[in-house]
Amino acid sequence: MNSPSPRTLLLRGMLAGLLAGAVAFLVAHVLGEPRVDAAIALEEAAAGAGHDHGAQAPVSRTLQATAGLGTGVLLYGVALGGIAALVHCYALGRIGRFGPRATAALVTGALFVTVTLVPFLKYPANPPAVGDPDTAARRTALYLLMIVLSALLAAGALLLGRRLAPAVGNWNASAAAGAAFVAAVAVAYALLPGIDEVPAGFPASLLWEFRLASLAVQTVLWATFGLVFGFLAERALVSPPAPKEAVQPTS
Repeated sequence: MNSPSPRTLLLRGMLAGLLAGAVAFLVAHVLGEPRVDAAIALEEAAAGAGHDHGAQAPVSRTLQATAGLGTGVLLYGVALGGIAALVHCYALGRIGRFGPRATAALVTGALFVTVTLVPFLKYPANPPAVGDPDTAARRTALYLLMIVLSALLAAGALLLGRRLAPAVGNWNASAAAGAAFVAAVAVAYALLPGIDEVPAGFPASLLWEFRLASLAVQTVLWATFGLVFGFLAERALVSPPAPKEAVQPTS
């Protein structure tokens, strides 16, 4: 295997993130936007609005759901792809005898759990008409805090696993580290304040479908990135086998 170059992996990670963002945009447009429209309709009905939501907005609703959504998801994918590529570069060869593709799968899965799943389970996404505008800054700060805590706890679990591995073996050490991570996350969930600002009468089914769609977009984004980046990293780091020399016939 060739020596990993951060620049090489960074460029391929950003490219994989761009492709993953394009796929995630399609999923968001198909699954998420209908729920957003339904939530906006409920918000306008509750406010007694008799005009179109996009008519008073600086950017039309159509533009928000197409170019605006696409630009945001693509930039998000590129940023996450670059970060994940750098983490992959550091992890390659340090977490076991895994090749570039297997390392990409492990790193992607770990980042998905740490950056997306753990914060989402504590502070799930909300559609329009859910959430007090006056608490937006507080909710954002708590969500970012949960991401930071999740990353720190994951790093601590990784160090714990490496410390235990020589004494109890890799499998037992990984199981103990995973259990410690879950327990620490549970404590963080209990200590951090909860947020419940769903207005009375808001359809539970619509809230559930919106949150599932949000999680589906993130899952597709990370899964696509892991597959594409694993392929690109392996192509860049693993040299093709040398062709065998033809055997010359003897007379």
